[in-house]
Amino acid sequence: MNGKAARKRKLLGGVGVVLAVAVGAMVVVDPGGVRSRIPGGWGKKKETTAADTATLDHPFAGSPAEEYADGAAGIVPPEATAVGESSKEQVASALKLTKDFLVDANLDPATLRGERPAAALALLDPGQDELVTKVNEGLAKPGKENDPLSFFSRFDPDEVRMVGGTVKTRGRMTFAEREGGVVAVHADYTFVYPLAKKDKKSRQVARTIVRRVLDVEVPDPARFRVEPGKLAVRRHVMDIGNTTCEIHDGFIHPEFPRIGRHGDGRDESERSGPAVDPYDSSRDLGARHDQCGTVTRT
Repeated sequence: MNGKAARKRKLLGGVGVVLAVAVGAMVVVDPGGVRSRIPGGWGKKKETTAADTATLDHPFAGSPAEEYADGAAGIVPPEATAVGESSKEQVASALKLTKDFLVDANLDPATLRGERPAAALALLDPGQDELVTKVNEGLAKPGKENDPLSFFSRFDPDEVRMVGGTVKTRGRMTFAEREGGVVAVHADYTFVYPLAKKDKKSRQVARTIVRRVLDVEVPDPARFRVEPGKLAVRRHVMDIGNTTCEIHDGFIHPEFPRIGRHGDGRDESERSGPAVDPYDSSRDLGARHDQCGTVTRT
């Protein structure tokens, strides 16, 4: 890991809290020029507000994710070109491997319902013994310091179900060559998951927003003693918006709206972290945050 550990942020935020503070955030704030317009705007008639409420038929209503691409279509690698000692074909392979990993780790239905992410694991460089061991141990016995959510988006099928089967995706990928002929790929993607409680009678919809920043390298097998077709992870950072912070069982636990209550009913003393916009992709995730904060919208 070159001494760089995964950094994690989990942000809880029931819909009640989101609605209480989101109006100012959406009208006044446009962090980093990120396009995050809410279709229909604010200050409209009541029917517009209703149209901005997430439902089973329209799970992304009222969120920037309405404009995001569907699933893997939102992960579009840049056009590959030769760089340094790396050929166009080598760069294209590195970009494809990175996309395959992101898809397998964050969009594969089996991964999302908590099954072992075998396809993603198979892409990790076995030469990174410590990393591979830690990931496997986290999947077998999740904990606060060994959380599989660092790499994989997973939900407890006994608690929630996906709504509509579509995950919204937006982000970017870049590449460069490091010293020695190593293709380095940087990926920064946001995934928006619409969820309902397992009970089929439940009509409530919650959204969880997961942002992942991933730096990987793909050395040339002709010059390095590496296994072809594998990714060497150099840095990975994740940020989860709308999950219960105090549970460390390897699953994301989204907060649902608390009907008939102001806010989400949680003690404010539990939220020592800042309030953030999970859709703001300009936020720096480099600093470690162990505090539990709130999201301004989901």
